[in-house]
Amino acid sequence: MAGSGRHERSRLRAARAGSVSDFEALFRAYWPRAHRAAYLVVHDSAAAEDIAQEAFLAAIRALDRFDRSRPFGPWLHRIVVNRAIDWARARALRAEAELDERPAPDARPELDDPTLAALARLSPEHRAVIVLRHLLEYTPGEIAELLDLPRGTVNSRLRRGLDELARSVER
Repeated sequence: MAGSGRHERSRLRAARAGSVSDFEALFRAYWPRAHRAAYLVVHDSAAAEDIAQEAFLAAIRALDRFDRSRPFGPWLHRIVVNRAIDWARARALRAEAELDERPAPDARPELDDPTLAALARLSPEHRAVIVLRHLLEYTPGEIAELLDLPRGTVNSRLRRGLDELARSVER
């Protein structure tokens, strides 16, 4: 649906006014990439589903603040990725607070692909920019805008994250 311009704006207007069918159409169109983005940042299926759903609902509730001259997808991804980063940070803090407790075996699923496993070991900030750039194909400028960061910070996180990813995969 991304890029369908007037049709997307019409659906957004109708969803904001309470149209269930338009809300469902937006959800069907944007859910797969929103869920994928969340999962690639948090590497937890249940959390990714919750994050994507909550982000989608937050976006729909905030449509009155959304600039309808811009595409909905990047705005939604910003909300998803920021919530995923917050969740990953909170998980890291919980893990530090519970050092003596071991997580349940299924709390963090094993990843077969060495690159995905290495990606899961990156900090949430590095993981987010790599996911946005290389898996969701946003430009560094778009990522900077999505995450409300200076472009230099995005470039630095990309470089450091990719360097760390390469070192990890080589091991």
